[in-house]
Amino acid sequence: MLRPAHLLQLMIVGALALGCGVTESLPMPTAGAGGNGGAAGSGRAGNSGGGGTGAASVAGSGGASATSGVSGTSGAAGAAGGGGRGGDGFGGGAGNAGAAAGAGAGGRGGGGAGGRGGSAGSAGAGGRAGAAGSTGAAGAGGALATVEMVDITDVWSGHPVAFSLVTRGDQQFAAFFDANRRMTVAQRTLGTTTWQLTRLDNTLGWDSHNYVTMAIDSAGFVHVSGNMHNVPLIYYRSTRALDASSLARVTSMVGSNEQSVTYPEFFQGPSGNLVFIYRDGGSGNGNHIFNTYDTATRAWRRLLGTPLTDGQGQRNAYPVGPVLGPDGFYHLVWVWRDTPDAATNHDLSYARSRDLVTWQSAAGTPLTLPITLATSDIVDPVPAGGGMINNNTKVGFDSQNRAVVVYHKYDSAGNTQLYNARFEGGRWVRSQTSMWTTRWSFGGNGTLVFEIEVAGVKVQPDGTLTQDWYHARNGGWGAFRIDETNLRATATIERPLPYPRALDTPQSATAGMVVRWAADTGTAPSANVHYLLRWETLESNRDMPRDPIPPATRLRLYGFQ
Repeated sequence: MLRPAHLLQLMIVGALALGCGVTESLPMPTAGAGGNGGAAGSGRAGNSGGGGTGAASVAGSGGASATSGVSGTSGAAGAAGGGGRGGDGFGGGAGNAGAAAGAGAGGRGGGGAGGRGGSAGSAGAGGRAGAAGSTGAAGAGGALATVEMVDITDVWSGHPVAFSLVTRGDQQFAAFFDANRRMTVAQRTLGTTTWQLTRLDNTLGWDSHNYVTMAIDSAGFVHVSGNMHNVPLIYYRSTRALDASSLARVTSMVGSNEQSVTYPEFFQGPSGNLVFIYRDGGSGNGNHIFNTYDTATRAWRRLLGTPLTDGQGQRNAYPVGPVLGPDGFYHLVWVWRDTPDAATNHDLSYARSRDLVTWQSAAGTPLTLPITLATSDIVDPVPAGGGMINNNTKVGFDSQNRAVVVYHKYDSAGNTQLYNARFEGGRWVRSQTSMWTTRWSFGGNGTLVFEIEVAGVKVQPDGTLTQDWYHARNGGWGAFRIDETNLRATATIERPLPYPRALDTPQSATAGMVVRWAADTGTAPSANVHYLLRWETLESNRDMPRDPIPPATRLRLYGFQ
């Protein structure tokens, strides 16, 4: 589905509606491993990491990360512990940099200094000596703290659908399906614990495509849409600014191509205007429509005079984006799919635009709308049955602001691998990033439980490139450290989270519950506090009813600093 970058939905699930894209991770930058802040008043140095001797003719790994110094305790500003020395490199390969010193966990002691790089490894038999590792970067102080936790109400838990959270000024809004599956919008004033609930005239069915999305336009009016999978448009707009209790059903936006709607999304356009995008038609035979809202006339119109993509009655595009990049372009990637069968995805494609109206290829060649399979900028001509699926195509950016497209497909051995592609020297250069040893075979209709999920590459504060992923048979969530020159993984690391890791443990007594998250797509008054919604549901069930129905779970708002 189309998923603007700023929406940042956090359905940490391992399950996605086919074409829905309701899972996006929101990693928060954290300091690297290494010497942490010392204990209050002590500031002792971290221990050194161990090294080893290279095996014959095998290139060894880099120096191991320095062991943490003891964290400063809260309230006592202990001196920063010294960074531990990086471990020696193994023979045959160059030692990597010592890892950065990490933050003092929960304390106020400063971060430890960067660990010194490991010394050069000795030469293995038949191999050259490893080079010395470089010095790690200094770490930051202080760990993520929970500054607010407010219960909202009980919500539906029978299957996953994405919820929405928007903050504007001192008003906060949450859109969700309550314990009785009614579409509901809760509103509160920041600093209070009382929510006003507005229940709308719409009830959720057994379909994980049917999430709810919400936005606030520049004049403060609330817009809500959702619970649609090839059905007529469902849309509400408030009649008073910043007042969810005044939400009223609006039966039409433009008046045409609104009878078979799926995957609605709101996001802010380049001029600050509210944009609404959706699919018109069904899987294997649908087009993507862009509308824009005029706050002066309180009316919608088509942003594009034609659909963005056209499957010509033989297929449809499953886009992810538009993602506004650091280069000023909106970037869009998609697969083409021939039928509702998830195995028929093929031909990973790309387009970019500065204004969402005129589009071009990665080479800058103008693209005539609607974009068809024949006129697409093909990133990788993966065939149907080649192991690529919609929603697992994302865009990230490297340290030079170049777009990097991530996806997965089968390798020559038939295993599923993560790939990254970047436009270089007038062509798309594709790199196999992972070395996994299992195959995810998928197909059929309905909402699948995803065994593999991918996220775009991201530049960390220390300048390194990382990439999050989920692999059900490789321990769940993890991340790679990426070599920016060739987009290959150099190490597997722990995936950073925007909340305390303990909150990923389900609290419900019902077996099989999974924690779901949704991030704030608005703007909080304090840039230092970010808000998330947390609730629990069972996994998807191929959009089929369950019996018995599980008990409702609590929807809770968290604020982290």
